[in-house]
Amino acid sequence: MDDEVIIGLEIHCQLNKLNSKLFCGCSTKHHEAEPNTHTCPVCLGLPGALPVINKKAVEYTIMVGLALNCQIAEHTQFYRKNYYYPDLPRGFQITQYDYPIAADGIITVDTDGHERTIRIRRVHMEEDPGRLVHQGSIETSKFVLVDYNRSGMPLIEVVTEPDLRSPKEARRFINKLRNILEYLDVFDGSLPGALRVDANISLRGGARAEVKNISSYKGVERALLFEISRQQNMKRRGVKVVQETRHYDDERNCTITLRSKEQAEEYRYFPEADLVPLSVSGWQHALKEKLPELPDAKRERFKGQYGISDNHAKVLTAEIRVANYYEYVASKIDPLLAATWVADYLKGELNYRDRDIRDAFGPDKMVYILQQFRSGVITDKGAVEVIRTLLDEGVSPNGEPRSEPQDVIRNKNLARVESDVTRTACAEVLKENVAAIADFRSGKAQALNYLVGMVMKKTRGRADPAEVNLLLRELLECT
Repeated sequence: MDDEVIIGLEIHCQLNKLNSKLFCGCSTKHHEAEPNTHTCPVCLGLPGALPVINKKAVEYTIMVGLALNCQIAEHTQFYRKNYYYPDLPRGFQITQYDYPIAADGIITVDTDGHERTIRIRRVHMEEDPGRLVHQGSIETSKFVLVDYNRSGMPLIEVVTEPDLRSPKEARRFINKLRNILEYLDVFDGSLPGALRVDANISLRGGARAEVKNISSYKGVERALLFEISRQQNMKRRGVKVVQETRHYDDERNCTITLRSKEQAEEYRYFPEADLVPLSVSGWQHALKEKLPELPDAKRERFKGQYGISDNHAKVLTAEIRVANYYEYVASKIDPLLAATWVADYLKGELNYRDRDIRDAFGPDKMVYILQQFRSGVITDKGAVEVIRTLLDEGVSPNGEPRSEPQDVIRNKNLARVESDVTRTACAEVLKENVAAIADFRSGKAQALNYLVGMVMKKTRGRADPAEVNLLLRELLECT
């Protein structure tokens, strides 16, 4: 891209590991519930209903601030953000304004081999509005339904400085943030509506557009790519980019105008009269002691403790569940072997299926597969086939795989053939491929690879490729 891209993000993350909402006792476990069944006078904004702060939500937010290397405020205060929208029953949102709970943090993001530091402007708490359900697209919908189950869900908003320089970098930043929140066990990113992003984007020297409510991790990158292209095209045509708020349509992969960009004064912020200011500076020490090992620290420990490569350590610590899976396997079998098979093979198969480690079979099954591979019972190709079969068959309702690895090995006849069977297969392949032998003798090295492939095909992948290579060379020298 010829023009320098400037991106700042406002990332809204639900603290959905809490049991109750931010200002009332309604359950946060509403995702499978009927609309408007997890509500009360407080989260419906009924007259006279008073909010009561969820102390655990404050503690979670301070822990997030500490994990993001922020300064924790001595005092924090809630404000009313006034605007009228169907999903906001009070006519205002309880949020934070001048006194956020945390500020001035940093996250380091890996960007194509080198790390960049992205500054965090602030982390503040607020309540989630309800959910609008449009009938059709936002442009063509003739009416809209409102579900207040989400109203009052505890949110944190993480606001970056405009330090990001590409859509890919923005996506990696969001993934790193999600990773940290899941390590803290305050957030489950797999739940609907768990994370939503507002992205401010401009070309150097031009007005910025804010793309609102992007609700998927991949959607952030796609929305930003479209918006950059739109602004570049306008600049080339001599059309001025205006400051505005836009909506990202995921199905059509485009952004559309919603309204002119609001300024802070339009929201008429003023202190929330029903909630007293909080003094939280004394909470830091105890909460810092509760912080778990975070991704960057775990990555360095994995490299030192297990002797694995930096690349494998990055992959294995990118998700807390993958890290835990790997550590179990590494405790039972060679850690280097475990790193290769979990990071490269298992993760690769899961990514191909667009699934995560929760969809995989248990780590004890992986230990068994690697034990069979290391002892020579199955080849690497056979081990991959076992992994694929277990993933494709899925799990039963109780979470167990529908087949055991040993059943797959037996039913698919994946046990490695004996050396005499391999030798016989090599001899047959040489008889059937005289032209390939001539090519090999004329110096064409790839001819041997072809012959190895034919032996593997004849043995249905059950021969050891290294043994096949040696046997073929031996037989070729004798003929």
